[in-house]
Amino acid sequence: MSSDALKTGMNNAPHRALYHALGLTDEEIARPLVGIVSSYNEIVPGHMNIDKIVDAVKLGVASAGGTPIVFPAIAVCDGIAMGHKGMKYSLVTRDLIADSTEAMALAHGFDALVMVPNCDKNVPGLLMAAARLNIPCIFVSGGPMLAGHVDGAKVSFSSISEAVGQYNAGKITAEKLHEYECKTCPTCGSCSGMYTANSMNCLTEAIGMGLRGNGTIPAVYSQRIELAKHAGMKIMELIRKDIRPRDIMTEDAFMNALTVDMALGCSTNTMLHLPAIAHECGIEINLDIANTISDKTPNLCHLAPAGRNYMEELDEAGGIYAVMNELNKKGLLHTDCITATGKTVGENIEHAYNMNPDVIRPIETPFSETGGIAVLRGNLAPDGSVVKRSAVAPEMLKHEGPAKVFDCEEDAQAAINGGKIVPGDVVVIRYEGPKGGPGMREMLNPTSSIVGMGLGSSVALITDGRFSGATRGAAIGHVSPEAASGGLIGIVRDGDIISIDIPANKLELKLPQEEIDERMKNFTPKTKELSGYLKRYAAMVESGSKGAIINK
Repeated sequence: MSSDALKTGMNNAPHRALYHALGLTDEEIARPLVGIVSSYNEIVPGHMNIDKIVDAVKLGVASAGGTPIVFPAIAVCDGIAMGHKGMKYSLVTRDLIADSTEAMALAHGFDALVMVPNCDKNVPGLLMAAARLNIPCIFVSGGPMLAGHVDGAKVSFSSISEAVGQYNAGKITAEKLHEYECKTCPTCGSCSGMYTANSMNCLTEAIGMGLRGNGTIPAVYSQRIELAKHAGMKIMELIRKDIRPRDIMTEDAFMNALTVDMALGCSTNTMLHLPAIAHECGIEINLDIANTISDKTPNLCHLAPAGRNYMEELDEAGGIYAVMNELNKKGLLHTDCITATGKTVGENIEHAYNMNPDVIRPIETPFSETGGIAVLRGNLAPDGSVVKRSAVAPEMLKHEGPAKVFDCEEDAQAAINGGKIVPGDVVVIRYEGPKGGPGMREMLNPTSSIVGMGLGSSVALITDGRFSGATRGAAIGHVSPEAASGGLIGIVRDGDIISIDIPANKLELKLPQEEIDERMKNFTPKTKELSGYLKRYAAMVESGSKGAIINK
């Protein structure tokens, strides 16, 4: 349905009267109505600058002959929500964002949308909405934060999280911790490493829904204002050419996104979001395809927390198009996919060059011959689990050790802070999955404490919850089936031996099958008293292996 159905003809005079109440002129009403979905708010650092991005988009739309109209989308700051009940409300907002955007767009008959997201669940939520609506859409994010500086070295959000572990282990003073606190996040923008927000903004560019630089131009650069104006102009071209999200987000485009994901070493959360977005496009992504793509895709970038480079350096090196051009040298991309630029992937990346081989490794000399993410299976995760392989210490790629089992994040954190976790342990945190949490909390605080206390090369952590993109170490999440759904993780006991073999994609509980059968026979998953939105979410959500989609 176009806006003409609401605004032309004598019978639509009541609608036009309400447009006039908005201050729109006859000329503006006659033009295509372009919704601008603004995720601006004053609580998320990645969103505090989005009002300026939105103003620039409005100028771009108006200059190209459209009428821009702004409406909001919510956004949660994962960092502020981390480590307490608030994190239960992070992943669940992805569906609220998709649902509310769908409702606003269809209720008001917009001809097209410009999505202006930035952080974590905001980006996939709006991509899901774009796929559902299938009207011309383009994305322009708020952009990444610049890295901070402590003692002459660049730092990011993972640095302050790990500094807490260093302080608790007596390795730094309270004064040094406060210095990290004040200097880690120096500007607005999505936190400066290859965390979930920047991962998804980069993959939005790779899949073809954003213009060049969407994922990498820093939030504070004036170039991002220019990008926003161009996005506003470009949406009018997409309307004229009738290029829609499902024309862009094809199965081949998702394979491109997964390939770039592996090359960049993105957050493990992409393994939740890409399947969920694909599902809205009518495409099903089996997690095992990640291993297939990883096996043939070199890891070209080590951005924080996996390495010492940050988003600003990736941008200076040529950004996502330069990474894609390297990948294309080995024919790893589908270059005939149409994109929101109005051109194909091949046309987009043709003249993109790698300007810093230390940041973007040439395809011939990658950090590793395989990609940054691995999906592990075994009796402990028959439906799959996910690890950011590029951020695991080499000595932890294979590990066997005794389980230390906790039924929530808080109990595990208390044990870590209390010195009860020792080298060789495998920390197990369960009942934190999509249904059991509910909301699949991120375990950044426990993993950061483990690394900060110097245990990152000797302790593993597995969970049916998930991890922040800021997590590094042998952190294996999305264990499916989760404990609340009767998964094997629910019967693990302290002292049980768990075997992790990341190169072989294996995660095993080392018990005789008879013992496993006996425990499972007597196992009743724990339940929680829930109310409000979380109660509805827990009743409807699917497994993490299916992208934690709402499908019941």
